[in-house]
Amino acid sequence: MSALAVEGHAGAHRARKVPLRYRVPMTVSRLSWYALCSLLGITMLVPLLWMISIALKPSSDILQLPPQFLPSAFTWSNFVEGPQQIHFGRLLFNTVIVTVLYVFGSVTSSMLAGYAIARIDFRGRNFWFYLFTFSIFVPGIVTLVPIQRLFFSLNLIDTWWPLFLPAFFGNPVFIFLARQYFASVPRSIDDSAMIDGAGHWRIFTSLMIPLTKPLWITMIIMSFQAAWNDFLNPLVYLNSEEKYTLSIGMANFMGALNEANPQFNYYMASNLLYMLPPLLLFFLAQRYFMTGLGSLVMTGK
Repeated sequence: MSALAVEGHAGAHRARKVPLRYRVPMTVSRLSWYALCSLLGITMLVPLLWMISIALKPSSDILQLPPQFLPSAFTWSNFVEGPQQIHFGRLLFNTVIVTVLYVFGSVTSSMLAGYAIARIDFRGRNFWFYLFTFSIFVPGIVTLVPIQRLFFSLNLIDTWWPLFLPAFFGNPVFIFLARQYFASVPRSIDDSAMIDGAGHWRIFTSLMIPLTKPLWITMIIMSFQAAWNDFLNPLVYLNSEEKYTLSIGMANFMGALNEANPQFNYYMASNLLYMLPPLLLFFLAQRYFMTGLGSLVMTGK
């Protein structure tokens, strides 16, 4: 290496070196930011920790004054006796069936519609895209009565069909996201596949599905949480207790609690079990979820 190159390398190293008087304020600022974020995180965790504390307390500690954060005895049997109060197993089965069908219908139909609008040239595709986009601004409560009357005329009240059947007609938000994501994929991929004899279905299943993995995993997480926590639709369409979902069962459990029936430990234990599947799904797939959201922000066609 020549002397000129060595001198240039040393000069670049000196240029990148931050003076001490700037590094100290930056370090203090960063530590202050971390401390603030940690404080906010702890503040948000307090309700969850208090919920876990109540779920582990015996019944004698529930109405204790002043309240104690740590239970006098860890009562793990609450996680068995609490769900038995509302037939948790039956409600869980109903909720899983409805949620799986809702997720499958919502994600599949939205992916197909988004692919068609973004990758297939047909007359009126912009009209359908704008129609789906504008329907996002229509509140769901506005269409509740017409849709309820439609299912009533089809004799589908007190069945699970109204809870997942609309999902098979696409989700406007998901269609918009899918269209944006598919539009960012180079067209040369389609051209190369069509030269090899592949049709749109083969391109969609063999190429687009693997390329858009963060997209449909994000859709799965969002639709799973929407269906799992849905309370209004089961309340409107279901009348029979054996068809109730967990959201209705937990609401009925909450309504039965009072000073004469202070089973808050049973309720909190059941509620923790109710919260567990969405939390596990999010933590297991959060990497794809954040990648999908980041990619959607960056795609702006």
